[in-house]
Amino acid sequence: MDHQFHIPSVYNMADDIDRHAEDPGKTAIVWEDAKGRTGEVTYAELKERSDRLAQGFCQMGLTKGSKLFILLPRGAETYVVYLAALKAGCIVMPGSEMLRSGDIAYRVKHAGAKAVVVFDGILDRVEEIRGECPSLEHVIVTGEKMPDSLHIDEVAALARNQPLPRTHSDDIAFISYTSGTTGGPKGVIHHHSWAIPHREVAGKQWMGIGDGDRVWATAGPGWAKWVWSPFISTLALGATAFVYAGKFDPEKYLSLMQKYDINVLCCTPTEYRMMAKVDRLDQYDLSSLRQAVSAGEPLNREVIDTFRRYFGVEVRDGYGQTENSLLIGTLAGMAIKPGSMGKPSPGNRVQIIDGEGRPVPPGTVGDIAVHRSAPTLFQGYYRDPERTKQAFRGDWYVTGDQAKEDEDGYFWFEGRADDIILSSGYTIGPFEVEDALVRHPAVRECAVVASPDDVRGSVVKAFVVLKEPEDAGGDMVKMLQDHVKQVTAPYKYPREIEFVPDLPKTASGKIRRVELRALEEERKLRGV
Repeated sequence: MDHQFHIPSVYNMADDIDRHAEDPGKTAIVWEDAKGRTGEVTYAELKERSDRLAQGFCQMGLTKGSKLFILLPRGAETYVVYLAALKAGCIVMPGSEMLRSGDIAYRVKHAGAKAVVVFDGILDRVEEIRGECPSLEHVIVTGEKMPDSLHIDEVAALARNQPLPRTHSDDIAFISYTSGTTGGPKGVIHHHSWAIPHREVAGKQWMGIGDGDRVWATAGPGWAKWVWSPFISTLALGATAFVYAGKFDPEKYLSLMQKYDINVLCCTPTEYRMMAKVDRLDQYDLSSLRQAVSAGEPLNREVIDTFRRYFGVEVRDGYGQTENSLLIGTLAGMAIKPGSMGKPSPGNRVQIIDGEGRPVPPGTVGDIAVHRSAPTLFQGYYRDPERTKQAFRGDWYVTGDQAKEDEDGYFWFEGRADDIILSSGYTIGPFEVEDALVRHPAVRECAVVASPDDVRGSVVKAFVVLKEPEDAGGDMVKMLQDHVKQVTAPYKYPREIEFVPDLPKTASGKIRRVELRALEEERKLRGV
């Protein structure tokens, strides 16, 4: 479908949020934390606080082109920091608070980050690697003031009411790191211009957000999905972002939706599945809920039927990546085919192609690919021209996922074409888990694959060859799991570990993960 978006030359995506500050009483954020404390922030307050912080960033030399790594949890202050960084012209590097010291060091060194904004709870992880990161000039702390540390309030106090840098639509706004099948994570480059087509399609037409809606998008900061939905889609369209700074619990989520009259919900399939299993769903009044969308992996029909039956809302699927935006989805008002991803979104040429880059007939499984003309397509992998080149097949960016298209133009997900693991909405590269495992002195070698799971979609499964096979057992499983949690982000740890005498390999010695994946799929089908 041909779809034109007006992209001005001088543009900063923060402008789309600031314009709502003209209404002094308009609410931008409503929040509740795990202890039950609550609060609200208006658009006018959000603008005033982020303007001051942006000026403070500029005063300390963080300005246009400086790379700023942000490691913050869910909370109103996270929105302030992201907005301020964009207004200062900084290149934002989103980071999850679950990252460990090694993950942080890799990103800081790879991008040449000049500063890190980190909340007090994980400051020690940044301080641990500070000396090995020559580009890192500033560490800024949020939360409690820490001895010998620069606090975010002290940065804001540097503001001198000076004009902020002028940015252009083709300036880099974000470098978001995403897992790869080999090597370290890849830095995905997006310009400020990305926000306009994303807002118009993913925000308006998929999520169905209207001005004044109360939107709960549950993605955590540090992920591209947080930039997608809780941040840009919600605030650029003048809605109110609901933020819950607590752990996922299905009963709690349902209660919060009722308490705060949520109009638009965006969750992972795992969250939907677990909510659908709650007893006595009829006790929850979700009559305010008008739109519900899911992304990350296909949602099973049972969950869709449950939300329709109890709450009168259709949960609609969507598909996109860190490298783009919503590529395929069941848009608001579109006929739903349960189990389908939907249709290509406006402005995107999406095809199922073969190994030569040619479109395949309906019903044929092939690679999901988007034409390089797509308005939200990334601008390449930062400092990695080789992996950028490998991502394309002629004029098509190849997503790494496979699907088939039916006669009505709906796409049906078939699985990953590579070794990336999708689990509970997280994207996990096997290399990162394998790298952590082989650092343990008991491990000779290992291979990590996705193992099908009814709730999480997939879980991380590790096949491990021990140096001393007689050490295999439950104690070793727990030891290796804890080791991975310490070395890398805890969500990456292998929930299943199987000790094996050797691993299947090619003639050249490469591990055949595809064979292990097929073994797991066969076992789960047989219920083993």
